[in-house]
This record gives sequence, C-alpha cells and structure tokens, in this order.
Amino acid sequence: MAATHEDAHLIVQITRWGTEMGLEDAAQVIFSDGFNAETATTKDPAVRKMLTFGELVATLVKQGILDRDLVLDLWWVSGMWSRVAPAAARERERLGEPRLFENIEALAGSIRP
Repeated sequence: MAATHEDAHLIVQITRWGTEMGLEDAAQVIFSDGFNAETATTKDPAVRKMLTFGELVATLVKQGILDRDLVLDLWWVSGMWSRVAPAAARERERLGEPRLFENIEALAGSIRP
C-alpha cells in the first residue's frame, strides 16, 4: 500500500498530538546519555509517553489505517523501541499480559531496507 494524502493528514494530526503530549521532551530523555533502558520503568513519564504514542501509531499501521512505510520513514521506531522495550517487558510481566505493547514491538521488528 502506498501512502496517500489521507495518510499525510493523519500523520499531521498524530504529530500534533505528540507535540501536545510532550513527545519531543520524552524523546530527549530516552535518547539521552544518562537514560538507562535496563532500569527504566513505565512509571517514568518519558517512557510512558513513548510507549503510548508508539502503540497508537503501530496499531493504526496494523489495522491498515496508516501506511507502514510512511511511518517508518518518518519515525525511528526500532530506535525508540530499543530504549523502552525493557520497561515494556517488565510491565507485561507485572500485569501478566504478554500482548501489552505488542503492536509497537511488531512494527519495530518489521523494518526492511
């Protein structure tokens, strides 16, 4: 499926939502040298924001509402996932829900050259 003008409109809306929720600040935190992915938890607002944003976008991709290639061209999904994956795994374990954040994990693993 090729990206459409409808995809572009949706991306702009999602980007606006990301700005409103402070996603840029969250990205600065999780990509900073002082961030420890192995000890971070979903109680950390930056981790929670990235997981929430990523799961929403990935779910739209999974459901065919948003073009996968457009999303992967715009956002470094695998990089973001690598920084929050340990916290997501711990949250899955704590809640006993293996499907938690499964869409962002799948999208991060689907990157093709």
